[in-house]
Amino acid sequence: MRGRSTERERIGRLLADGRRGNSGALLIHGEAGIGKSALLDWAAGQAGGSRVLRVEGIESEMELAYGGLHQLFLPVLDLVDSLPPAQADALRAVFGLTSDEVRDSFTVGLAVLTMLSEAAADGPLLCLVDDAQWVDRPSVDMLTFAARRLRAEGVVMLFAVRDGAPGATVKGLPGLLVEGLDRTAAAELLTGLPPYVADRVMEEAGGNPLALIELSAALTPAQRAGRLGPLALPETAAGLRGRIQDGFLDQVGRLPEATRLVLLVAAADDTGSLGTVLEAARELGAGVEDLEPAERAGLVILSGELVRFRHPLVRYAAYRSAPLARRIAAHRALAGALGGAGQPHRRAWHLAAAATGPDEGVAEELERVAEWAGNRQAMASASAAYERAAQLTADRDLRARRLVQAARKAADAGQDQRCGALADQVPLPLADQEVAANFARARAAVELGHRSPAAAARILLDSADLTGAAHPEATASLLVDAVHAAYSGGDAALMAEVASRAPELPVLAVPALLFGDGVPGASDPSGVPDPSGVSGAPDVPGALAALRPLVAATEVTATGVMERLLTGIHCLLTGDHPTARRVALGAVAHCREQGISGWLPTTLDLLVRTELALGHHEEAVARGTEALRLAEYYDLAHRASHLRAALALPAAVRGEEEQVRALTEEALGYARPRGVGRAAADALWARGLLELGLGRAQAALDELAAARQEVGHPLLCLPLLPDLVEAAVRAGRPERAAQAAGVLDAWATALDRPALGALAARCRALTGPDGTAEQHFTAALALHGDGNGDSDSDRHGATDRHGAGTGNAFDRARTALLYGEWLRRLRRQIDAREQLRAALDGFEALGARPWAERARSELGAAGGETVLTTRQDGPISLLSPQEREVVRLAATGASNREIAAQLFLSPRTVGHHLYRAFPKLGVGSRTELAALLAA
Repeated sequence: MRGRSTERERIGRLLADGRRGNSGALLIHGEAGIGKSALLDWAAGQAGGSRVLRVEGIESEMELAYGGLHQLFLPVLDLVDSLPPAQADALRAVFGLTSDEVRDSFTVGLAVLTMLSEAAADGPLLCLVDDAQWVDRPSVDMLTFAARRLRAEGVVMLFAVRDGAPGATVKGLPGLLVEGLDRTAAAELLTGLPPYVADRVMEEAGGNPLALIELSAALTPAQRAGRLGPLALPETAAGLRGRIQDGFLDQVGRLPEATRLVLLVAAADDTGSLGTVLEAARELGAGVEDLEPAERAGLVILSGELVRFRHPLVRYAAYRSAPLARRIAAHRALAGALGGAGQPHRRAWHLAAAATGPDEGVAEELERVAEWAGNRQAMASASAAYERAAQLTADRDLRARRLVQAARKAADAGQDQRCGALADQVPLPLADQEVAANFARARAAVELGHRSPAAAARILLDSADLTGAAHPEATASLLVDAVHAAYSGGDAALMAEVASRAPELPVLAVPALLFGDGVPGASDPSGVPDPSGVSGAPDVPGALAALRPLVAATEVTATGVMERLLTGIHCLLTGDHPTARRVALGAVAHCREQGISGWLPTTLDLLVRTELALGHHEEAVARGTEALRLAEYYDLAHRASHLRAALALPAAVRGEEEQVRALTEEALGYARPRGVGRAAADALWARGLLELGLGRAQAALDELAAARQEVGHPLLCLPLLPDLVEAAVRAGRPERAAQAAGVLDAWATALDRPALGALAARCRALTGPDGTAEQHFTAALALHGDGNGDSDSDRHGATDRHGAGTGNAFDRARTALLYGEWLRRLRRQIDAREQLRAALDGFEALGARPWAERARSELGAAGGETVLTTRQDGPISLLSPQEREVVRLAATGASNREIAAQLFLSPRTVGHHLYRAFPKLGVGSRTELAALLAA
């Protein structure tokens, strides 16, 4: 641990926090041999009375779903029985202890979180994940899921990952970069060497401690004495890793043949089970006594049940130094040992490793492994199994089908680039139309994820045309996917073209009816919408009628994620925000249950937009932040651009200029070159809203006009039209305001939604004669309701999760502000003060700082009291957002475990939040808490 004081201090703080009952996680990363494993060993030695669980990644077994998780929890597997039944069943299934499917990957994550909490029930727990780049993807996902949610359990998690290694994708955790030792610390590892020799070794090692040790150990006596020729070491460090590996190869090579054989089996195995290794080694003529030379040499560490290599490069040397025939024999022996142990998925991977050419029997076993992994929400592992099965398949058509399946599962796992690489391997042409349709989906996933949504839609549309009436289900699915891609690009004409292929399907009938020719406000050749162009208007009643069975289907039948997404999008477009939110929640739950994590950011994006439409800004930010983190984790750049644009909108409301600029610049930098019109429009809308709130009307008008041009069709830009109308009025451009207000009015009349009608009435007040303005303002306020949605709730019977209706408090406050300003201009000061005070209170409750400043300024000018107020949420406002959620659920009578399951926390963290919240609220029991919140 020479030269590692900074690293030890940081890890030591985490361990100390763990002993005090706090949790923490750290990602230790750096190049091979830099000392990451040594730091984990040091942490284990400093753990004191803490329980230590450890897992080490193995490159040859990184596709074995949940193998790392099983290895970590093997010493505490009995704790599974203490978990809530659903969580216990999920862990038993992913460990292969039962044949059950896992419908909800988040239940697995929550089970891991609860297991860690239970393992720490009697004292601190230290979890060490070494070589995380070689731990299977599902295990890493579940462990990082838990690590990000640990709070008050006394659990410390340390992950070590090699920089630059394939699979090194542990994200979302604080990092600690381990760099080379300085010259003083390096010299301390080279005692006994002449200065000239020590200098040469230090130059070669570049501060890498493993290189320092191994290179010095490899010196001959003559070299150690100083007789070091100019070619004894390379002149540069380019071959450093090879030289380190050579040192380990030399050590392994000096062992007896039988010892090398049993080390080979141990290196090929991923369980770390000494019993499994010895059973397989016996088939090859080696036994436990043959491990003694390796143990004496310090290459392995043995216990009664486990065998562990002292360094990953030792394992690599033990495996790679063996001839191919022996490696194959080792894998076959392990397949035999594991088959008898009831682990068919591990057996299949060892058989695949032993295969030297096409082998349909092994390919079929791998296909079953892929199905097994898919049923346990391990989509990345399922993809890998399909890919390996394809490599072992001689039949061209069957190989194509398996490659396409591998690509589809990669897309479901959020691995768009890998999906594209797999799709490139598919042999063409494809005889089977169903396989061809799936192939088109895989190619479209790559286009949508990183390139052009329009190109993705065209790929799907062309495939649907080729598939034709002979395969109606496949054709319909392709068209549905194509409509979604066109919507993402903001291309209404392409949506209409796709939908026209099968307008009899309700999910396609809605866009076919909404985006036909002659829509209200359709653009004339100059690109300026004409509000009078209502002849041949779209069949809005027909579209709404077609939408009703879609909504019903999402609630009573098992529709897929795309049908749910489009249904929610249609509801959002047609102004039914409460239903859109309900459908979006169902889509999010569907992705979680089915483990299609690649689609989770997209469904969360839909939910964010419904929350924004309803004025639930805090909820939108929380959902959007989660979704953006997932999109970045899975490298979904396309979805990340949409989410950044969406998150910029509430930031604009709050007047956070720097945040809005940062989010929109990233969103536009991706969206504009690729034609992602919806993301570009939302980013420009956020900029315009920011400028409008800050009183810069002309700048707001410019941004909002540009946003409108990005999507063109009035229905796609309907939400931003009220802002454009206000900006045009304030900028002295009444003709532009009147034109936009006309488009808004036409669609509000056609759709007949109270929230949309309120905005249209407000815009009529701004653009019409003064003689009619008051009746339009009062009509708008009546349609807004009380800001909690009374109007929509009364008309549609819809409520949000807080029991309130569907109104938008921000929109209502803005109407009150504009009405108050108009009243003040007419010198009706008392009436003006009433509206301006309501606007000020509404803006302050939302944290809409620039809008509150405008309302306060107007209120002062009208002679009203302008003393700063605070948000009137009562005692609940004293709590953090997570404390707030916890106490609200606790007030309903939910237990800590039930709350933990809903919020993806551990029960101990829930208890910690309640412990902190009760004094803030001045209560001492859940009964008092329920009474307080009811009041």
